[in-house]
Formats: sequence, C-alpha cells, structure tokens
Amino acid sequence: MLQLAASTILGLTVPHAPHAPPRCLAASRAASPVCVDDKSEVEEYFNNEGFNRWNRIYSEDGEVNAVQLDIRTGHGQTVDKILKWVDSDGRESLSDGTWCDAGCGVGSLAIPLAQRGATVVASDIAGAMASEAERRAADLGLSERASFSTSDLESLSGEYDTVSCIDVMIHYPPEKMAGMVGHLGGIAKERLILSFAPDTWYYRALKRFGELFPGPSKTTRAYLHTEEAVLKALSEAGFAPSRTEMTGTNFYFSRLIEAVRQ
Repeated sequence: MLQLAASTILGLTVPHAPHAPPRCLAASRAASPVCVDDKSEVEEYFNNEGFNRWNRIYSEDGEVNAVQLDIRTGHGQTVDKILKWVDSDGRESLSDGTWCDAGCGVGSLAIPLAQRGATVVASDIAGAMASEAERRAADLGLSERASFSTSDLESLSGEYDTVSCIDVMIHYPPEKMAGMVGHLGGIAKERLILSFAPDTWYYRALKRFGELFPGPSKTTRAYLHTEEAVLKALSEAGFAPSRTEMTGTNFYFSRLIEAVRQ
C-alpha cells in the first residue's frame, strides 16, 4: 500500500499504523480538539478502496495511471535493493534463518524471499492485503515457505533473525516512531530493515504541494521522519546501521536502512 493516500506527491507502502488512542489536535484556540485515529483510518482504507487501488499498483498487469506506474516502479526498486543485499549475503544465510515481514501488503517482498528459500512470517493490518498475499504465494507453490496473517504491528511477537518493515513508517507520527522501532527491535535477533519517507525541506515542500489537492484517494496521513531521528531510535533499540540506500522517482521517495544488533 503506497502513499497516494495522504499526499499524491509521496508514494510509499504502508499497511500498519500505531495501536494507540486517537491523537487530539487543536484546530484553533477557540475550536475543540480534532481527534485523529491513524490506525483505524489505515485499517479501513486498505480493507476497502485502498485494497483495490494498491492491489492494481502491486500487480504487474494491473491497469494504472502514470503516477501509480511511477510509484509501482519506485516501490519495486526498493524491494530489489533489499533482494540485492540478500543475494550478496548468500542463499545459505537466508535459508538458515527466519524472516518477519511486518506490513507485508500483497507480498511484494515476502514472496521473492520465500522463492529464495527463506522461511517468512508475514502480516498486514488489512485482512484483504494479507489474504491476497497468501493467494499469490499459494499460486506459486510457496505456502510451506511463507505464512500470512492479519495483525497490527504492536501484536507481533516471537523472535526472528531478520525483521523488515518497508514503507510503513509514513503512517507513524514522529512521537510514535521510536516506539515502533523499539518494538520491532524486540523481536529481531540479528537484523532490522526499515524504510521511511525522509523529512527534508524538499520532501516537505512536495508533501505540502500534494495536500493542496484533496481528493478521494487521499484518505490517510503522511508522516515524514528525519534520518537522524530514525538512527537514534535504532541505536536505542540496540542496532547500528550497516547498509543504506535511497530510492527516488517522480512520486516515490524512500530511505532504506539495514541495521544489525550490537
């Protein structure tokens, strides 16, 4: 699920949002606070119209417009960079470990990992997305390698050699981001792989520009994060960066970080 939702300018996969009470924002000094429940918005969106939209984007033969095609390309590049890391590490290290893909969408990363021999436990907050990912994996004969379930991020438990959470942080406000990273670090034995929309003056300007054009596709909020804040959260969780990449197309911007336990 990408971010044609809150802003057409930023395209990112985002199936999870924080499991927390609604945040209340003061619209003005005189007005009553406006409460924002990011998690409920994301869950509802990606179980309904969002599923139809992003399932097309994540299908190579799905009919999409020019912006959606650009986002498909950008997301595919991010996935390819992770797979390149995996391939450079060797298939043996992949097949010997376990991989948790938190916020799997329709399986864009989980399925090629399973094809490479990984044992993948994947989940998504939207049951429609998880079911589609499960169907795709079954069609490829990968049901024994990859399992899919419906779960919010905070309910994930267990221990995995690698935990990935790709293009999910855009649904986490800055004050919730460190808690999200800390929880993922608590179930990752060796490695965390995260991606996020970077908070720079340029991307902030693009996001604000996109917000000038409200429409039915913009139903969730987009949150940017500074790389400094993400690295600090990783450090507090006991991880240090080992590899980084940046993907930028016309409508998709995503910083990718691999971090290893210290």
